[in-house]
Amino acid sequence: MNDHYDAIIIGGGVAGMTAALHLAERGLKPLILEGDERVGGRFSGKEDILINDWRFPNEHGVHGIWSSYVNFKSMLRRHQILPTLVPAKEEQWIYRAGNFVGRAPIGSTIRNSLIPAPFHYIQLFLLPQFLWMLDIRDWASLLSIWSTLVMAIGVDPFVEDQPLRGLTFGRELKRWGPAMRALFFGLTRNGLSTDPDQVPLAGFLAFLRFYTLMRRDAWMFDYLPNGGGEVCEKLSEKIKQLGGEIRLKSRVMRVEKNEDWIAHIQRDGLTESANAPFIILTSDSPAAESIIKSSFPSDRFFFPHGLAHAVIRFWFDATPRKHPEAGIFSGDFIMHNFFWLDKIYETYREWHDKTGGSCIEVHVYGPADVLKRNDAILLTSVLTDFYRAFPELKGHLIKPHIQRNAATHTLPALGARDTHLGIETPWENLFCAGDWVQHETPAFFLERACVTGMEAVNCVLRARGLDEFDLQSYPPPEPFVAWIEFLMMKGRKERRMKRKAVP
Repeated sequence: MNDHYDAIIIGGGVAGMTAALHLAERGLKPLILEGDERVGGRFSGKEDILINDWRFPNEHGVHGIWSSYVNFKSMLRRHQILPTLVPAKEEQWIYRAGNFVGRAPIGSTIRNSLIPAPFHYIQLFLLPQFLWMLDIRDWASLLSIWSTLVMAIGVDPFVEDQPLRGLTFGRELKRWGPAMRALFFGLTRNGLSTDPDQVPLAGFLAFLRFYTLMRRDAWMFDYLPNGGGEVCEKLSEKIKQLGGEIRLKSRVMRVEKNEDWIAHIQRDGLTESANAPFIILTSDSPAAESIIKSSFPSDRFFFPHGLAHAVIRFWFDATPRKHPEAGIFSGDFIMHNFFWLDKIYETYREWHDKTGGSCIEVHVYGPADVLKRNDAILLTSVLTDFYRAFPELKGHLIKPHIQRNAATHTLPALGARDTHLGIETPWENLFCAGDWVQHETPAFFLERACVTGMEAVNCVLRARGLDEFDLQSYPPPEPFVAWIEFLMMKGRKERRMKRKAVP
C-alpha cells in the first residue's frame, strides 16, 4: 500500500469519519486506517445476538443523541443519514439503601422544570417520591451541593484552560448526604462511565455545564431507532461515494516525517506504509498515546485515561409493571444505568409486540474488583441485584448476554497547559481530533469528536487554500444563569488583576 493520499486519518471512529467526509466533500482524497473490523469506534455496531431464532442488532451500548449535539446532527442531516429519532421520555432514578428501594422520575422533572436555570433542580424537591428518599443528612448538605453548582457556573474549565489539578469530584461528594451523594454518583457514572473518585473535578464541571446546568432543555435527548452501527455504515458508504478510502484491520504503529508524512501499518500480519502531506490522528486516547510515544522522543504529553465497562442484557418473557425506558441505579446497587431496549429499538419493539417479552440493557462501570469478576459471577451478581428493583420478573428470564468493552471510553480530563494535545500539534501538518483532544468547545463525546474532526479538516483546507466549514453555535445559557456566570467570572478576573498588581 504505497498509494499517495491527500490526508491520512488514523482511526475510523466518529472523529475520523467526520474528518474523511468533510475532506472528501472538498474534493480531496482521504484514507482512513482503522485497526478494528468495523468503522465507528465506540459508536460502531457489533455482531448480532441470536435469541430464540430472533436476531437482535448489537452495539457498544445505547447512545443518547443530546439536544446540544448540533454539529453532529447537522452533519448527518446534511447527508441524509440522520434517521427519525426516538425521543427520550423519562429517566428514572432507582435508589437502594439496604432493603429500601425508592424511585423518582428525575429526567422529565429537570428538563420540564418551571423554575429557570440554575435553580431548575429545585423542581425535584416538589416530588413526593424524591423527598421520600432524603434524610436529615441530605437536607444538611444542601449548602455544599449548591456551592458545587455555583462553582460549575463560574468556572468553564475547557474555555479557561482550568485543569484544577489534583481535585476530583469524589472529594466534593464526601460532604453530601447519602441520597444526594448517591444521585450525583449515579449521574456521574451514567455520564462519565466511572467512579466519581476517578473523575477530575474539571471534567465534571464541564460535563455539568454542557448537559444540564446552563439550560433546562440541555437535558433533552433522543435515541437512534437502530443504534449507532447503522449510522456508521451509512457514513462509511458516503465517504466512499465521495472518493475516500477506508482500510479496516490496519493498525498504525508509528508515523514519521520525510517530505511527506509516512504511516507505518500492520495489516494481516504484514507491514505496510502510506504517504500523505497531512495526518489527522483520530484514534481513541490510549491508541493515540501509543502512536505518539512510538513516533516522537517525548513523554511530556498528557492523554486522558481510557475506561472499560461491561454491558449486560437480559431478555424476559414478561414485561415489568409500568416503567420508563431508561434511568440510573445508585446507592447499594451493583449496576449503574439501564435502558429497556423494547421501548427504544425497532427490532426489540417488534419482538415485544409479537411475544410480550422485554429486554433491558444495564451498564456496570466498576469498581475494578467488580469488573474483574468472571462472566458467570458478574451476571449472577447483577441479576440478583436487578430483581431487587424488578421482583415481578423473577422466573421470567429467557437468556442473559454479557459484553466486555475495552478500555477506550474517554475519561474527560484537562491536562496542564502545553501538555494536552490540541487540534494543532508541535509537528507540522499533524493534527488531532477526538473526544480526548484539548479544545475550547464545551462539547462532549460524539459532539466533541465531530467538532474536533471538522476543525482538523479546516486546518488542512486552510493550508490548501480551500473553503473551510462553518460550525454550528450552541444554544446560549438561559438569561438568569448567564447573568450569574458573568458576575462570577468578572469577579474572578478582577481578583486576579489585583493579585498581579500587588508588588
